[in-house]
Amino acid sequence: MRTHGLFSRTIGIAAAIICILVTIAPVSAKSENNVSAISGKVTGNVQKVGFRAMIQKLAIQYNLAGSAENNTDGSVQFTLQGDNDRIKQAVKAISKGTKKSSNVNVSTSSAAALQDLKTFTVVNWTSVSRGINTQYNLVFPLRSPDSIFTKDEAKAVWLKICEGAVKGEDIGKCDKDHDD
Repeated sequence: MRTHGLFSRTIGIAAAIICILVTIAPVSAKSENNVSAISGKVTGNVQKVGFRAMIQKLAIQYNLAGSAENNTDGSVQFTLQGDNDRIKQAVKAISKGTKKSSNVNVSTSSAAALQDLKTFTVVNWTSVSRGINTQYNLVFPLRSPDSIFTKDEAKAVWLKICEGAVKGEDIGKCDKDHDD
């Protein structure tokens, strides 16, 4: 009798675990399939050449969340989160750099997706070419419905973000028709 009771309890526990896994598994798979995230670092001549603005325009174009900021070592750190194919397209463009950058080297690694992240932010942005020395956080809220923009549409959205962020003597300096 003892063996039968132990066997019954083991079967009951196994059945409960299977029910839990069947209930949880579709939610986890759906989250992982829909949202990917990477962390990246770009080295080379990538500061004071419009690199972070370029990354943000790509995030706008592909509707990706994340951030970009300068590191003290002269590199640029970024994260991208969203559709995996769009992230790959953005990283390919990042690898090409801007007109003024050189020796661009991009390294990436997978990162944990943050389900509540709904913006892409350039941290402490300034622009040498525009004469903007005050630091601003440029924040792009993700679009709904999710869509891909053209490069020109992304640039127009970026200009509105810049114009909404700058203050004082920097007002009017965002639209200088630069490619950074």
